[in-house]
Formats: sequence, C-alpha cells, structure tokens
Amino acid sequence: MPKYLLIMRGTDESNAAMMADIDEMMAATHRFIEEMVKAGVLLAAEGLDDPGQGAVVDFGGEVPVVTDGPYGETKELFGGFFMLDVASKQEAIEWAKRVPAAPGSKIEVRRVPGSDEVPQVHE
Repeated sequence: MPKYLLIMRGTDESNAAMMADIDEMMAATHRFIEEMVKAGVLLAAEGLDDPGQGAVVDFGGEVPVVTDGPYGETKELFGGFFMLDVASKQEAIEWAKRVPAAPGSKIEVRRVPGSDEVPQVHE
C-alpha cells in the first residue's frame, strides 16, 4: 500500500491557540493516534520542538548560511507529521481531516514514493 505523510503546518497564531489549550490538544492527539493504530494505518508520528531551538541552512548563495530560529519571515512552520500506510490519497485525506488541529493550521498530504519509484544512478 502507498505511504502518505500528513505534515502539520501552523502559523504563530495557530501555534499560540494550540498552546493555550495544550492539555486538551494533547489528549485529542493521543486519541487520534490510538484510532490510527487500531485501524492499522499508523507507521510513525512525531512532533517537533519549538522553532526557536532550530536552525536553517540556506543554500541560496555561494556558501551555506546558517540562521538560528525563530524564523521571522516564515508564514507557516512544519510542526510534526503522521506517516500512514493507506490504500489511496483519498483515504489519507480522510485521516487528515480528522487530525486535531488548532484553527488556522493546515495539514499537507504528500505521498511517499516507494524505493522502486526513485530514479536510480547507474554507474
């Protein structure tokens, strides 16, 4: 079956809303993860640390430039993911619509190509 990544994307506002009721959000997320486990579709799930603890390596110039977080001009931040093993894009979308998310958040649904689909380098 194809794998799909549900990428959690938030803004400063949606992240603040989530933090305002973090206990309920964590409980809802735990219940959602249990549903995916019972359905046999969850392969992995992870959340990310505060963006202020991260860094960006920018390859836009001649040499890579490293910038520590937070990232002032970023409109959306990648906050975590769920990796699912489902039959179709539509099934992945149906799961994405059930993710407990704060208003203003987005869930991006992306298929993960199998190793047989990745171009091979022939020597």
